[in-house]
Amino acid sequence: MVLPLHAIFLLLLSLSILWFYRRLVISRGNTNKRGVKHVGFLFDKLVVFTSMILGFLHISLFIFDHFWYIDGDAISYEHLVTQVDLGIRAVAWLAISAYLRFSFNPSLEKRFPALLRIWWGLYFLISFSSVLLDLLCYRKLGILRTHLCVLDFGSLFVALFLNYAGFFGRSVEDGSNLLHESLLSGADILDEQRTSVNDGDIRNVSLFTNASFLSILTFSWMGDLLSVGHKKTLDLKDIPQLDHCDRVDGVFPIFKSKLESCATSHLDSQKSGNTNDTTQISSFHLAKSLVLSSWGLVLVTAFYALLYTVCSYVGPYLIDFFVQYLNGNQTFENEGYILVLAFIVAKLFECLSQRHWFFRLQQAGVRVRAFLVSIIYQKGLTLSSHARQGRTTGEIINIMSVDADRISLFSWYMHDLWMVPIQVTLALLILYTNLGLASLAALVATFIVMLANVPLGKMQENYQQKMMESKDMRMKATSEILRNMRILKLQGWEMKFLSKIAELRKKETNWLRKYVYTSAMTTFVFWGAPTFVAVVTFGACVLLRIPLESGKVLSALATFRVLQEPIYNLPDTISMVVQTKVSLDRISSFLCLEDLPQNVVEKLPRGSSNVAIEVTEGTFSWDLSSESPTVRDLNFRVLHGMRVAVCGTVGSGKSSLLSCILGEVPKIDGKVKLCGMTAYVAQSPWIQSGKIQDNILFGEELDSEKYDIVLEACSLKKDLEILPFGDQTVIGERGINLSGGQKQRIQIARALYQDADIYLFDDPFSAVDAHTGSHLFKECLLGILASKTVIYVTHQIEFLPSADLILVMKEGKITQMGKYNDIITSGSDFMELVGAHKDALSVLDDMELANDSSTHINKDRLHEANEEAKNAENSKFEEIEIQKGQLVQEEEREKGKVGFWVYWKYITTAYKGVLVPLILIAQIFFQVLQIGSNYWMAWAAPVSKDMESPVSVFTLLYVYVALAIGSSLCVLVRAFLLMMAGYKTATILFNKMHFSIFRAPMSFFDSTPSGRILNRASTDQSDVDTNIPYQTGALAFSIIQLVGIIAVMSQVAWQVFIIFIPVIGLSIWYQQYYIDTARELARLVGVCKAPIIQHFAESLSGSTTIRSFSQESRFICINSNRMDEYSRPKFHSAGAMEWLCFRLDLLSSIMFSFSLVFLICLPKGVIDPGIAGLAVTYGLNLNMLQAWVIWNLCNLENKIISVERILQYTSIPNEPPLVIEANRPDHNWPSNGEVELRDLQVRYAPHMPFVLRGLTCTFSGGLKTGIVGRTGSGKSTLIQTLFRIIDPTVGHIHIDGIDISTIGLHDLRSKLSIIPQDPTMFEGSVRSNLDPLEEYTDEQIWEALDCCQLGEEVRKKAKKLDSIVTENGENWSVGQRQLVCLGRVILKRSKVLVLDEATASVDTATDSLIQKTLRQQFSDSTVITIAHRITSVLDSDMVLLLEHGLIVEHSTPAKLLENKSSLFSKLVAEYSMRSSSSYDKLDSM
Repeated sequence: MVLPLHAIFLLLLSLSILWFYRRLVISRGNTNKRGVKHVGFLFDKLVVFTSMILGFLHISLFIFDHFWYIDGDAISYEHLVTQVDLGIRAVAWLAISAYLRFSFNPSLEKRFPALLRIWWGLYFLISFSSVLLDLLCYRKLGILRTHLCVLDFGSLFVALFLNYAGFFGRSVEDGSNLLHESLLSGADILDEQRTSVNDGDIRNVSLFTNASFLSILTFSWMGDLLSVGHKKTLDLKDIPQLDHCDRVDGVFPIFKSKLESCATSHLDSQKSGNTNDTTQISSFHLAKSLVLSSWGLVLVTAFYALLYTVCSYVGPYLIDFFVQYLNGNQTFENEGYILVLAFIVAKLFECLSQRHWFFRLQQAGVRVRAFLVSIIYQKGLTLSSHARQGRTTGEIINIMSVDADRISLFSWYMHDLWMVPIQVTLALLILYTNLGLASLAALVATFIVMLANVPLGKMQENYQQKMMESKDMRMKATSEILRNMRILKLQGWEMKFLSKIAELRKKETNWLRKYVYTSAMTTFVFWGAPTFVAVVTFGACVLLRIPLESGKVLSALATFRVLQEPIYNLPDTISMVVQTKVSLDRISSFLCLEDLPQNVVEKLPRGSSNVAIEVTEGTFSWDLSSESPTVRDLNFRVLHGMRVAVCGTVGSGKSSLLSCILGEVPKIDGKVKLCGMTAYVAQSPWIQSGKIQDNILFGEELDSEKYDIVLEACSLKKDLEILPFGDQTVIGERGINLSGGQKQRIQIARALYQDADIYLFDDPFSAVDAHTGSHLFKECLLGILASKTVIYVTHQIEFLPSADLILVMKEGKITQMGKYNDIITSGSDFMELVGAHKDALSVLDDMELANDSSTHINKDRLHEANEEAKNAENSKFEEIEIQKGQLVQEEEREKGKVGFWVYWKYITTAYKGVLVPLILIAQIFFQVLQIGSNYWMAWAAPVSKDMESPVSVFTLLYVYVALAIGSSLCVLVRAFLLMMAGYKTATILFNKMHFSIFRAPMSFFDSTPSGRILNRASTDQSDVDTNIPYQTGALAFSIIQLVGIIAVMSQVAWQVFIIFIPVIGLSIWYQQYYIDTARELARLVGVCKAPIIQHFAESLSGSTTIRSFSQESRFICINSNRMDEYSRPKFHSAGAMEWLCFRLDLLSSIMFSFSLVFLICLPKGVIDPGIAGLAVTYGLNLNMLQAWVIWNLCNLENKIISVERILQYTSIPNEPPLVIEANRPDHNWPSNGEVELRDLQVRYAPHMPFVLRGLTCTFSGGLKTGIVGRTGSGKSTLIQTLFRIIDPTVGHIHIDGIDISTIGLHDLRSKLSIIPQDPTMFEGSVRSNLDPLEEYTDEQIWEALDCCQLGEEVRKKAKKLDSIVTENGENWSVGQRQLVCLGRVILKRSKVLVLDEATASVDTATDSLIQKTLRQQFSDSTVITIAHRITSVLDSDMVLLLEHGLIVEHSTPAKLLENKSSLFSKLVAEYSMRSSSSYDKLDSM
């Protein structure tokens, strides 16, 4: 039994020599390590782990043997030899583990060292011999010590494994290890190894797919990723791929076919005559499809759940036998060992089944989320216009982000409902075995507890549904506000809209408060449930005179404790069922929304007809319930190669006509035929966030020659030269860092690059200046697209003569149709448009154009501007060097450990943390009272029938009931205090984050996609509302419970600390090793979610463009890829968690095993069998609770990242103060409206070049000033500086003598008015859009509407001023939206008015009316106008011409036009030249 000492010393000496040899000789080759192939080594980590465990085991036995088996004061020779043997064995195994861990290099060795393999063989022979001696000799002589016998048997199994590892362990080259090295070392390693494994192979490696059975069983396949994560901060590229069965392209087709099958069979069974093409999908169909698509995982997890349930009841069943054995009632030989073996085997199977059950549940959750997000995305691309108006982007995003998440989380609970009856049945069988008929009382009590949950469940369902509805409204409003933040800041409305969000949140928190307090009540009921069941059961025993023996009582208590889990989880399960039902209803109702009709347009194959577009008797309406169609009586035919112009006044149906051709408008009557592929340019530019080049290519391969031609035609080359990264510049969300003209030209370039047959342009020339517009028309429509079919909507009359066919629209009908020469004399509608154009151009005739008079042009400044432009161009590459990065950066995420300050901030936010100690005290009292009640039952109940109880039966019961009531009250207090603190914290964090966001400068919104903000306001806020308070409390409570269990077990045998301390130390080491990877995986999950939301939001807003280019499949593919990028860290996070829990379960099982061995080795009578049984009762939960502590710790750190992300957005740098009390202007300021610029120099960031370079001029009060200049000259920047969207780097702006930088932003912006380039309307009513601050009467609003030519239009509507405005004002034309913006400024009547391309989206006639209105309404105001239509600024009092950020001309229009060489004269000449064709025709009339 005792190992030969010389063999051990020989081993230690040999290991030392090997170590020195490696340090001195092999280390010289370290410089060549980069050239060495990186390989894996089979079993190396398991061997290290086994050796280390053996070392600690021998140390523990050494200490145990020393203190327990001392014979009096003398130490026998035999005992001394055993001590020395155990000590040297411990040193030997620790030396082996240290050698393998720090000196053995698997990448340099093919096999384990020969010496080790010889030693393992010798170790097996010695262990085998020892076991034979134990069985054949020592056992018969009665001198066998139990702990040494257990050691010998254990050593035999370990020796078998080590010899197996020594025989089969070798170096291997596999994908996973190559992945490990490539992740750790980066691209360099990849390049070196590309000869053996190409880059694509590495990216496609799935650790899970390639894992062996043993690796899957022990979760060792996660080892490589955990090792990499421990050594470096993980990035998304470091995360291995998913198995094909977990990727969207692998799982979604199965789900879709199942869903279609369920829905089709339902329709067939109904046999209804409903002609609606929309498939009706119920919640049941959706749930059934999800189950059928994952049936394999459902069955596997069901098996694991059943196995776990059975194993978890083995311990409680055996406790009575164990107590009787300790009491001396041995029924058969070696009963103690058999009982211990049964306990351990059951624990191991329980551990394995639970870990794989949980992992597979999370795998199912990943798949379910992939199913749902994909189907919701695809549905979003096919929604009809009517359905889109009923659901806002915010609502749909909420369905995708929150509801899909919740249903995927239900995978955790899907087996709980059928498991509860099985668990209750098993519990009753055990109780019946021990307590007889009293078990019926337990059954009744259990049913009472379950029924008590019914009203609570209904309340939770109601509150959950109301809370989600409120959240939808809040997210809808938040999404709209973020999209329009620029206009809110320009108007000074942001705090008003913040209060709107606060009101919506107040409604939401009203339901949230009820929900969390109902949850607290549920927690109280079900934490008290096991105690209630125990009291009823023991009470029944007393009444039925069933004797309460300690073994039976402890068995019952252990059963109640196991039963506590399903009963405790039952409210969560029912709540989750309720929440999932609500989410399924919401998703199914969304999937049932009307799709875009497929029969609106008859699409013919390319080249099958010489007719490109044909519309016959076409009548269409956006709203089918409306009595008057949107467009009607459409009859026209367009041949291939024709250019067709569409013109008409604002709201005449021009854009709707193009939508009809695309099939976007519901058809009432008629036929539409389309032959060939289409490309569409929308009136409101739709730009994706991403590189400019990607926006232009739009999924096509790069053809450099074609690409350059398109850039040249769209005048984009100069713009790209100005941008810091050229066409690789990342565009912000909705093209926020581009001007309106640039966005429109990128849209045109996107259309030109596609090989389409039919091109539809919806007035794209309005957003660009006259010169650029002429260039675009000439190079694009008359050049590149000369042989293509083109339909273009335009307000520029000068572009009409080039058309082969002109369609004149009025009130939804084509009133005139034909060529320019034909229709100019045949009707009044076209003549109205042409007449307005003639009137606008006649202004030029009234101005005398002298040959050479005195000029007011600053030639020096012009020369300087040109020189600086050249210098800027030459230093372009230097600027790129200086530039820190793109405007839109990857989402910032914290790295490394979550700071303690995050936890501290969270727990002290509510009431400064006063409730925290109260919660902890309540939990400690609960734990003490609960342990006290069980201790009382174990001590007071007799061990057997023939023993007398120390107290009467009634005293026993009364004391137990009193302790039980006390513990239940503690739970009640704890639950309510925890929910109170969590609710208050969530409210405070929400308010702080939103205030910080609304007060952030515009640069923050320019560089931050709204998806990131919405993710925090939606998902992260949901976690803070409901999950994190529970997780924080669960961690504290589980630690307190663990301490309680250890305290109980140490009461029985303090020696348990010998194994407890190293096991806890090892557990903490595992946790620290794991958390490095888990933390970054959790952060990546958060970071990878925002791109999905952002892409979905962009796809919804650009769905018309996507469909028109037939790009649905590509966008679906992008969504799938982003979904997989989200699922990868999610899946591996689940694997990492189970890797940790499996090892913690093993460690706690080892600890429990030692406790059992200690107990059966104790001499009889040393300890009370009842108390020993109590220790076993608590020990049964040790592995679960120890794993629960670590799991809660890790889960909290993963969840607390939501708090960290919210706290990030509570500290955004603010804009300057809204109001400076010490320096507030008079209420009538500005009275004159004089604007003075003094050496104004502006740049967008410290590392970027100046956009405005020293502007000095004065806009006199009451005068109209027109600002003109090419794209990029600084016009819009000047306006932004005036409103302090950007503050000047150098210089000042004075309005009526007050420096605007010295007053509050609200005081400034509320006194100025602006009509922006992009017209904005908010969801609501006409009244709320004109007067969001509710400052004006209805009479004033009607007056403003009449002034802006919208009065009649609004009066036609049934609800007048309360007429509905949908999201983004989609039910109003762009021109009408612009007129609403005009109405706002008329209401406000400020002394300073800015028009930023205010009439770009209206026809010339309406433009003239607007200019006339402005002259009347703002006759004594300072009006600053930026316009691309030269005619809009010709009647200005002054003209300011900017070039490269400098003033080159500033004078009256007449004086500037006197000199033909002035830049202004050239701009006017270009405009006149562009209009000459139509102008000549006007003259001839």
